[in-house]
Amino acid sequence: MFRPLSIFIGARYTRAKRRNHFISFISLTSMIGLALGVLAMIVVLSVMNGFQKEMSSRILGMVPHAMLYGAEPVADWRALADKAMANPQVQAAAPYAELEGMLSHRGLMQPIQIHGIDPAEEDKVSILPEHIRQGSLNNLQPGEFGVVIGDITARRFGLQVGDKLTLIIPELSSAPGGVTPRMQRLNVAAVFKVGAELDSSLALINVVDAAAMQRLPDGTVPGIRLALKDLYQAPQVSKALVAELGAGYRADDWTHTQGSLFSAMKMEKTMIGLLLLLIVAVAAFNIIATLIMVVADKGGDIAILRTLGATPRQIMAVFMVQGSVIGLVGTLIGTVLGVLAALNVSALVAWLESFAGQQVMSSDVYFISSLPSDLQWLDVALICSAALILSFLATLYPSWRAAQVQPAEALRYE
Repeated sequence: MFRPLSIFIGARYTRAKRRNHFISFISLTSMIGLALGVLAMIVVLSVMNGFQKEMSSRILGMVPHAMLYGAEPVADWRALADKAMANPQVQAAAPYAELEGMLSHRGLMQPIQIHGIDPAEEDKVSILPEHIRQGSLNNLQPGEFGVVIGDITARRFGLQVGDKLTLIIPELSSAPGGVTPRMQRLNVAAVFKVGAELDSSLALINVVDAAAMQRLPDGTVPGIRLALKDLYQAPQVSKALVAELGAGYRADDWTHTQGSLFSAMKMEKTMIGLLLLLIVAVAAFNIIATLIMVVADKGGDIAILRTLGATPRQIMAVFMVQGSVIGLVGTLIGTVLGVLAALNVSALVAWLESFAGQQVMSSDVYFISSLPSDLQWLDVALICSAALILSFLATLYPSWRAAQVQPAEALRYE
Protein backbone atom coordinates (compact mmCIF):
# COMPACT_ATOMS: atom_id res chain seq x y z
CA MET A 1 0.00 0.00 0.00
CA PHE A 2 1.33 3.43 -0.93
CA ARG A 3 2.51 5.63 1.91
CA PRO A 4 4.49 8.88 1.69
CA LEU A 5 8.15 8.44 2.60
CA SER A 6 7.99 10.90 5.50
CA ILE A 7 5.06 9.13 7.17
CA PHE A 8 6.65 5.69 6.62
CA ILE A 9 10.00 6.66 8.17
CA GLY A 10 8.45 8.78 10.94
CA ALA A 11 6.19 5.89 11.99
CA ARG A 12 9.17 3.48 11.95
CA TYR A 13 11.20 5.86 14.13
CA THR A 14 8.32 6.12 16.60
CA ARG A 15 7.96 2.38 17.19
CA ALA A 16 11.61 1.40 16.78
CA LYS A 17 13.70 0.54 19.87
CA ARG A 18 16.30 3.24 20.32
CA ARG A 19 19.90 2.67 21.15
CA ASN A 20 19.71 5.55 23.61
CA HIS A 21 17.31 4.45 26.36
CA PHE A 22 17.31 7.93 27.86
CA ILE A 23 15.58 9.27 24.74
CA SER A 24 12.97 6.52 25.02
CA PHE A 25 12.39 7.50 28.64
CA ILE A 26 11.96 11.18 27.75
CA SER A 27 9.49 10.25 24.99
CA LEU A 28 7.49 8.14 27.44
CA THR A 29 7.41 10.86 30.09
CA SER A 30 6.29 13.42 27.47
CA MET A 31 3.45 11.11 26.48
CA ILE A 32 2.45 10.43 30.11
CA GLY A 33 2.65 14.11 31.03
CA LEU A 34 0.43 15.04 28.10
CA ALA A 35 -2.08 12.33 29.04
CA LEU A 36 -2.19 13.49 32.67
CA GLY A 37 -2.65 17.11 31.63
CA VAL A 38 -5.55 16.25 29.33
CA LEU A 39 -7.07 14.01 32.01
CA ALA A 40 -6.83 16.75 34.64
CA MET A 41 -8.43 19.35 32.36
CA ILE A 42 -11.36 17.11 31.45
CA VAL A 43 -12.06 16.08 35.06
CA VAL A 44 -11.69 19.55 36.59
CA LEU A 45 -13.80 21.31 33.94
CA SER A 46 -16.45 18.59 34.22
CA VAL A 47 -16.64 19.09 37.99
CA MET A 48 -16.88 22.86 37.53
CA ASN A 49 -19.67 22.32 34.98
CA GLY A 50 -21.39 20.11 37.53
CA PHE A 51 -21.18 22.76 40.24
CA GLN A 52 -22.47 25.43 37.84
CA LYS A 53 -25.35 23.19 36.77
CA GLU A 54 -26.27 22.44 40.39
CA MET A 55 -26.17 26.09 41.38
CA SER A 56 -28.16 27.08 38.29
CA SER A 57 -30.89 24.52 38.95
CA ARG A 58 -31.14 25.43 42.64
CA ILE A 59 -30.80 29.20 42.58
CA LEU A 60 -32.49 29.91 39.26
CA GLY A 61 -35.17 27.38 40.08
CA MET A 62 -36.12 29.50 43.10
CA VAL A 63 -35.78 33.07 41.85
CA PRO A 64 -37.99 34.46 39.06
CA HIS A 65 -36.61 34.11 35.55
CA ALA A 66 -38.36 37.37 34.66
CA MET A 67 -40.80 39.76 36.35
CA LEU A 68 -43.46 42.06 34.93
CA TYR A 69 -44.69 45.04 36.94
CA GLY A 70 -47.43 47.54 36.18
CA ALA A 71 -47.10 51.28 36.70
CA GLU A 72 -50.19 50.81 38.87
CA PRO A 73 -51.00 47.73 40.98
CA VAL A 74 -52.24 44.88 38.79
CA ALA A 75 -55.91 44.14 39.49
CA ASP A 76 -56.23 41.12 37.16
CA TRP A 77 -52.95 39.26 37.16
CA ARG A 78 -54.37 36.37 35.13
CA ALA A 79 -55.13 38.68 32.21
CA LEU A 80 -51.56 39.99 32.34
CA ALA A 81 -50.28 36.40 32.57
CA ASP A 82 -52.28 35.40 29.47
CA LYS A 83 -50.72 38.28 27.52
CA ALA A 84 -47.23 37.28 28.68
CA MET A 85 -47.77 33.61 27.83
CA ALA A 86 -48.53 34.57 24.24
CA ASN A 87 -44.75 34.76 23.96
CA PRO A 88 -43.51 31.24 23.02
CA GLN A 89 -40.62 31.48 25.50
CA VAL A 90 -42.93 31.96 28.52
CA GLN A 91 -43.80 28.64 30.14
CA ALA A 92 -45.83 29.74 33.18
CA ALA A 93 -46.78 32.82 35.22
CA ALA A 94 -47.84 33.51 38.80
CA PRO A 95 -48.56 36.59 40.96
CA TYR A 96 -45.52 38.07 42.62
CA ALA A 97 -44.44 40.70 45.11
CA GLU A 98 -41.06 41.61 46.54
CA LEU A 99 -40.00 43.31 49.76
CA GLU A 100 -36.77 43.75 51.68
CA GLY A 101 -36.40 44.01 55.42
CA MET A 102 -34.93 42.54 58.57
CA LEU A 103 -35.99 39.45 60.50
CA SER A 104 -35.82 39.77 64.27
CA HIS A 105 -36.10 37.06 66.90
CA ARG A 106 -34.96 37.20 70.53
CA GLY A 107 -32.43 39.95 69.92
CA LEU A 108 -30.97 38.43 66.76
CA MET A 109 -31.43 40.19 63.43
CA GLN A 110 -30.83 39.22 59.83
CA PRO A 111 -31.42 40.98 56.49
CA ILE A 112 -33.92 39.14 54.34
CA GLN A 113 -35.54 39.34 50.93
CA ILE A 114 -39.25 38.57 50.98
CA HIS A 115 -41.09 37.13 47.98
CA GLY A 116 -44.87 37.27 47.91
CA ILE A 117 -46.28 34.14 46.23
CA ASP A 118 -49.53 32.30 45.59
CA PRO A 119 -49.06 28.79 47.07
CA ALA A 120 -51.50 27.30 44.56
CA GLU A 121 -49.49 28.63 41.59
CA GLU A 122 -45.94 28.36 42.93
CA ASP A 123 -45.21 24.84 41.65
CA LYS A 124 -45.63 26.12 38.07
CA VAL A 125 -42.84 28.69 38.33
CA SER A 126 -40.55 27.43 41.11
CA ILE A 127 -38.90 24.34 42.57
CA LEU A 128 -39.82 25.51 46.10
CA PRO A 129 -42.54 22.85 46.73
CA GLU A 130 -39.96 20.10 46.09
CA HIS A 131 -37.62 21.45 48.79
CA ILE A 132 -39.94 21.96 51.76
CA ARG A 133 -38.35 20.19 54.74
CA GLN A 134 -40.82 21.13 57.48
CA GLY A 135 -44.42 22.24 57.35
CA SER A 136 -46.36 22.81 54.15
CA LEU A 137 -46.59 25.54 51.55
CA ASN A 138 -50.37 25.38 51.91
CA ASN A 139 -49.97 26.90 55.39
CA LEU A 140 -49.49 30.30 53.70
CA GLN A 141 -53.11 31.35 53.99
CA PRO A 142 -54.11 34.97 53.23
CA GLY A 143 -54.41 37.14 56.31
CA GLU A 144 -52.53 34.75 58.62
CA PHE A 145 -49.10 36.27 57.80
CA GLY A 146 -47.32 32.95 57.60
CA VAL A 147 -43.75 32.82 56.35
CA VAL A 148 -41.58 30.15 54.75
CA ILE A 149 -37.94 30.54 55.77
CA GLY A 150 -34.73 28.85 54.70
CA ASP A 151 -33.01 26.11 56.66
CA ILE A 152 -30.00 28.30 57.57
CA THR A 153 -32.28 31.06 58.83
CA ALA A 154 -34.27 28.54 60.90
CA ARG A 155 -31.11 27.12 62.46
CA ARG A 156 -29.63 30.56 63.10
CA PHE A 157 -32.72 31.70 65.02
CA GLY A 158 -33.57 28.26 66.43
CA LEU A 159 -37.03 28.32 64.85
CA GLN A 160 -39.52 25.52 64.21
CA VAL A 161 -42.83 25.47 62.36
CA GLY A 162 -45.36 27.38 64.48
CA ASP A 163 -42.83 29.76 66.06
CA LYS A 164 -43.18 33.53 65.68
CA LEU A 165 -40.72 36.17 64.57
CA THR A 166 -40.81 39.83 63.57
CA LEU A 167 -40.31 41.34 60.13
CA ILE A 168 -39.09 44.94 60.07
CA ILE A 169 -39.61 46.75 56.78
CA PRO A 170 -38.80 50.38 55.91
CA GLU A 171 -41.67 52.68 55.04
CA LEU A 172 -41.60 56.16 53.57
CA SER A 173 -43.03 58.77 55.90
CA SER A 174 -43.04 62.48 56.63
CA ALA A 175 -40.70 61.96 59.57
CA PRO A 176 -37.41 63.94 59.56
CA GLY A 177 -35.44 60.91 58.33
CA GLY A 178 -37.95 60.20 55.55
CA VAL A 179 -38.15 56.50 56.47
CA THR A 180 -39.68 54.80 59.48
CA PRO A 181 -39.52 51.10 60.34
CA ARG A 182 -42.76 49.13 60.35
CA MET A 183 -43.04 45.83 62.17
CA GLN A 184 -45.11 42.82 61.25
CA ARG A 185 -45.48 39.66 63.31
CA LEU A 186 -45.03 36.49 61.22
CA ASN A 187 -45.71 32.81 61.92
CA VAL A 188 -43.28 30.18 60.61
CA ALA A 189 -45.41 28.09 58.23
CA ALA A 190 -42.67 25.98 56.63
CA VAL A 191 -38.91 25.58 56.23
CA PHE A 192 -37.20 24.97 52.88
CA LYS A 193 -33.70 23.84 51.98
CA VAL A 194 -32.27 24.10 48.45
CA GLY A 195 -28.60 23.86 49.43
CA ALA A 196 -27.64 27.35 48.27
CA GLU A 197 -27.13 30.85 49.63
CA LEU A 198 -30.89 31.41 49.34
CA ASP A 199 -31.36 29.28 52.47
CA SER A 200 -30.15 32.26 54.47
CA SER A 201 -31.34 35.24 52.40
CA LEU A 202 -34.84 34.40 51.17
CA ALA A 203 -38.25 34.08 52.84
CA LEU A 204 -41.70 33.75 51.30
CA ILE A 205 -45.14 34.95 52.35
CA ASN A 206 -48.56 34.92 50.72
CA VAL A 207 -48.83 37.52 47.95
CA VAL A 208 -52.02 38.88 49.55
CA ASP A 209 -50.13 39.54 52.80
CA ALA A 210 -47.28 41.11 50.84
CA ALA A 211 -49.70 43.45 49.08
CA ALA A 212 -51.19 44.40 52.46
CA MET A 213 -47.72 45.20 53.81
CA GLN A 214 -47.13 47.42 50.79
CA ARG A 215 -50.51 49.07 51.39
CA LEU A 216 -51.84 48.14 47.96
CA PRO A 217 -55.59 48.11 47.21
CA ASP A 218 -57.40 44.85 48.02
CA GLY A 219 -57.29 42.28 45.24
CA THR A 220 -54.23 43.77 43.54
CA VAL A 221 -50.63 42.59 43.25
CA PRO A 222 -47.47 44.46 42.19
CA GLY A 223 -46.81 42.16 39.24
CA ILE A 224 -46.20 38.62 38.01
CA ARG A 225 -43.22 36.33 37.78
CA LEU A 226 -42.48 34.25 34.70
CA ALA A 227 -40.88 30.87 34.14
CA LEU A 228 -39.11 30.67 30.79
CA LYS A 229 -38.24 27.69 28.61
CA ASP A 230 -34.73 29.08 28.10
CA LEU A 231 -33.81 31.19 31.10
CA TYR A 232 -30.75 32.58 29.30
CA GLN A 233 -33.15 34.38 26.95
CA ALA A 234 -34.64 36.32 29.91
CA PRO A 235 -33.30 39.79 28.93
CA GLN A 236 -34.59 39.50 25.37
CA VAL A 237 -37.97 38.12 26.47
CA SER A 238 -38.38 40.90 29.06
CA LYS A 239 -37.70 43.63 26.51
CA ALA A 240 -40.06 42.03 24.00
CA LEU A 241 -42.89 41.80 26.55
CA VAL A 242 -42.52 45.43 27.64
CA ALA A 243 -42.54 46.52 24.00
CA GLU A 244 -45.77 44.56 23.40
CA LEU A 245 -47.55 45.65 26.59
CA GLY A 246 -46.75 49.34 26.31
CA ALA A 247 -45.35 52.10 28.50
CA GLY A 248 -47.45 51.20 31.52
CA TYR A 249 -45.27 48.19 32.31
CA ARG A 250 -41.68 47.49 33.21
CA ALA A 251 -39.72 44.25 33.40
CA ASP A 252 -36.78 42.80 35.24
CA ASP A 253 -34.99 39.46 35.06
CA TRP A 254 -32.61 37.19 36.95
CA THR A 255 -29.48 38.58 35.27
CA HIS A 256 -29.84 41.75 37.35
CA THR A 257 -30.17 39.89 40.66
CA GLN A 258 -28.02 36.79 40.15
CA GLY A 259 -26.04 37.60 37.01
CA SER A 260 -22.86 38.60 38.84
CA LEU A 261 -22.68 35.19 40.54
CA PHE A 262 -22.86 33.27 37.28
CA SER A 263 -20.50 35.68 35.52
CA ALA A 264 -17.98 35.03 38.29
CA MET A 265 -18.46 31.27 37.93
CA LYS A 266 -17.92 31.52 34.17
CA MET A 267 -14.78 33.62 34.66
CA GLU A 268 -13.48 31.15 37.25
CA LYS A 269 -13.96 28.25 34.84
CA THR A 270 -12.10 30.15 32.11
CA MET A 271 -9.15 31.04 34.34
CA ILE A 272 -8.80 27.52 35.78
CA GLY A 273 -8.99 26.14 32.25
CA LEU A 274 -6.14 28.40 31.16
CA LEU A 275 -4.05 27.42 34.19
CA LEU A 276 -4.59 23.72 33.51
CA LEU A 277 -3.70 24.32 29.87
CA LEU A 278 -0.22 25.31 31.06
CA ILE A 279 0.22 21.74 32.35
CA VAL A 280 -0.63 20.45 28.89
CA ALA A 281 1.71 23.02 27.34
CA VAL A 282 4.64 21.93 29.54
CA ALA A 283 4.04 18.30 28.64
CA ALA A 284 3.64 19.12 24.95
CA PHE A 285 6.84 21.15 24.81
CA ASN A 286 8.75 18.28 26.37
CA ILE A 287 8.38 16.88 22.88
CA ILE A 288 10.87 19.57 21.79
CA ALA A 289 13.58 18.12 24.04
CA THR A 290 12.71 14.60 22.89
CA LEU A 291 12.95 15.42 19.20
CA ILE A 292 16.13 17.46 19.56
CA MET A 293 17.83 14.42 21.13
CA VAL A 294 16.33 12.15 18.45
CA VAL A 295 17.67 14.45 15.73
CA ALA A 296 21.15 14.30 17.30
CA ASP A 297 20.85 10.52 17.61
CA LYS A 298 19.68 10.07 14.02
CA GLY A 299 22.11 12.55 12.46
CA GLY A 300 23.80 9.85 10.39
CA ASP A 301 20.47 8.53 9.11
CA ILE A 302 19.42 12.05 8.16
CA ALA A 303 22.62 12.66 6.21
CA ILE A 304 22.28 9.34 4.37
CA LEU A 305 18.66 10.12 3.45
CA ARG A 306 19.77 13.51 2.15
CA THR A 307 22.51 11.78 0.09
CA LEU A 308 19.90 9.43 -1.39
CA GLY A 309 17.85 12.40 -2.53
CA ALA A 310 15.48 13.21 0.34
CA THR A 311 14.55 16.88 0.37
CA PRO A 312 14.77 19.09 3.48
CA ARG A 313 10.96 19.24 3.48
CA GLN A 314 10.75 15.42 3.61
CA ILE A 315 13.29 15.25 6.45
CA MET A 316 11.34 17.89 8.35
CA ALA A 317 8.11 15.96 7.81
CA VAL A 318 9.68 12.75 9.20
CA PHE A 319 10.25 14.28 12.62
CA MET A 320 6.99 16.22 12.57
CA VAL A 321 5.23 12.87 12.11
CA GLN A 322 7.20 11.33 14.96
CA GLY A 323 6.40 14.17 17.37
CA SER A 324 2.77 14.33 16.30
CA VAL A 325 2.36 10.60 16.95
CA ILE A 326 3.67 11.09 20.50
CA GLY A 327 1.19 13.95 21.00
CA LEU A 328 -1.68 12.00 19.43
CA VAL A 329 -1.14 8.91 21.59
CA GLY A 330 -0.76 10.96 24.78
CA THR A 331 -3.88 13.00 23.99
CA LEU A 332 -5.88 9.87 23.14
CA ILE A 333 -4.91 8.12 26.38
CA GLY A 334 -5.64 11.25 28.44
CA THR A 335 -9.01 11.74 26.74
CA VAL A 336 -10.16 8.16 27.35
CA LEU A 337 -9.07 8.20 31.00
CA GLY A 338 -10.45 11.73 31.52
CA VAL A 339 -13.88 10.85 30.11
CA LEU A 340 -14.06 7.69 32.24
CA ALA A 341 -13.01 9.62 35.35
CA ALA A 342 -15.45 12.48 34.69
CA LEU A 343 -18.35 10.07 34.23
CA ASN A 344 -17.54 8.24 37.47
CA VAL A 345 -16.07 10.97 39.69
CA SER A 346 -19.11 11.09 41.99
CA ALA A 347 -18.97 7.33 42.58
CA LEU A 348 -15.20 7.50 43.04
CA VAL A 349 -15.46 10.24 45.68
CA ALA A 350 -18.25 8.31 47.44
CA TRP A 351 -15.99 5.22 47.52
CA LEU A 352 -13.09 7.26 48.90
CA GLU A 353 -15.38 8.69 51.60
CA SER A 354 -16.53 5.23 52.65
CA PHE A 355 -12.95 3.91 52.55
CA ALA A 356 -11.54 6.81 54.58
CA GLY A 357 -14.56 7.03 56.87
CA GLN A 358 -14.68 10.79 56.43
CA GLN A 359 -16.94 12.96 54.27
CA VAL A 360 -15.03 15.06 51.76
CA MET A 361 -17.84 17.58 51.27
CA SER A 362 -19.80 17.83 54.49
CA SER A 363 -23.29 19.32 54.23
CA ASP A 364 -22.51 21.32 57.38
CA VAL A 365 -19.79 23.21 55.51
CA TYR A 366 -20.75 23.15 51.83
CA PHE A 367 -24.07 23.85 50.16
CA ILE A 368 -23.57 20.76 47.98
CA SER A 369 -22.80 17.53 49.84
CA SER A 370 -21.64 15.51 46.81
CA LEU A 371 -19.17 16.16 44.01
CA PRO A 372 -21.19 16.75 40.83
CA SER A 373 -19.84 16.23 37.34
CA ASP A 374 -21.24 17.32 34.01
CA LEU A 375 -19.17 16.12 31.05
CA GLN A 376 -19.59 18.41 28.07
CA TRP A 377 -18.27 17.09 24.80
CA LEU A 378 -17.52 20.58 23.54
CA ASP A 379 -15.02 20.96 26.39
CA VAL A 380 -13.49 17.59 25.50
CA ALA A 381 -13.16 18.63 21.84
CA LEU A 382 -11.52 21.95 22.79
CA ILE A 383 -9.09 20.25 25.19
CA CYS A 384 -8.08 17.63 22.61
CA SER A 385 -7.68 20.27 19.92
CA ALA A 386 -5.50 22.43 22.18
CA ALA A 387 -3.30 19.45 23.14
CA LEU A 388 -2.86 18.35 19.51
CA ILE A 389 -2.08 21.88 18.32
CA LEU A 390 0.49 22.40 21.07
CA SER A 391 2.04 19.01 20.28
CA PHE A 392 2.26 19.89 16.61
CA LEU A 393 3.82 23.30 17.31
CA ALA A 394 6.40 21.60 19.53
CA THR A 395 7.63 19.56 16.55
CA LEU A 396 8.42 22.52 14.30
CA TYR A 397 11.77 23.68 15.65
CA PRO A 398 13.44 20.23 16.07
CA SER A 399 12.15 19.21 12.62
CA TRP A 400 13.58 22.38 11.12
CA ARG A 401 16.93 21.61 12.78
CA ALA A 402 16.85 18.14 11.26
CA ALA A 403 16.20 19.58 7.81
CA GLN A 404 19.40 21.66 8.08
CA VAL A 405 21.67 18.58 8.26
CA GLN A 406 23.81 18.44 5.08
CA PRO A 407 24.71 15.22 3.16
CA ALA A 408 28.43 15.74 3.81
CA GLU A 409 27.80 15.38 7.54
CA ALA A 410 27.30 11.63 6.99
CA LEU A 411 31.06 11.24 7.33
CA ARG A 412 30.93 12.82 10.81
CA TYR A 413 28.36 10.28 12.04
CA GLU A 414 30.11 7.21 10.67
